[in-house]
Amino acid sequence: MTILVVFCGGFQSSQPDMDKWLDSARKQRSDAQFEAFPYPDIRKAGDKDAVNGFRQFDEVIKKIEDSHADNIYIVGHSSGCAIANKVNSLLKGDHKNITLVDLDGFAPSGDQKKGATVQAWSAEGDGGRGHSVNWAKGKRMYIAASATKEWSLHFSLVNTAATDAITQDNYKTKGYAGCIANLAWLPPKKP
Repeated sequence: MTILVVFCGGFQSSQPDMDKWLDSARKQRSDAQFEAFPYPDIRKAGDKDAVNGFRQFDEVIKKIEDSHADNIYIVGHSSGCAIANKVNSLLKGDHKNITLVDLDGFAPSGDQKKGATVQAWSAEGDGGRGHSVNWAKGKRMYIAASATKEWSLHFSLVNTAATDAITQDNYKTKGYAGCIANLAWLPPKKP
């Protein structure tokens, strides 16, 4: 059974950030194919801004269609969720093998789901200490081992090495530092 993961990074994520995430994800899960796309080089984080600024929709759709994967995970972090949601809405055909993963970002609208399974995640610190930036009740909860602050918890959803050293002022340089890709949303690897 083949797995394809397409990851859309959040606001101000760069190609080097995506390379760090990809390297870690690939080392953890040799049973899956991973692709990652940085946030567009724009200064706005709104959902419409993200979608209008992203210029790689055709490339992403082609990778998904060419993969013929049995299971497809379209994953967005933060504002990158708007891009992931749009990718899913642009795909033709049956969406029963697609899981749309929202990591502390924009939830998909009804017409963006198109029959895909949706996983919406937030994060909190161990023992309920702190909540991620877009924390909401009813979402799946990732419990971070080394983060308790809003921004460090926000990044713990993509980087399990995230610590409270990550703040709103430095996440651009520290969010993916020492990246250990958080793949909590993938089913366990089969032996």
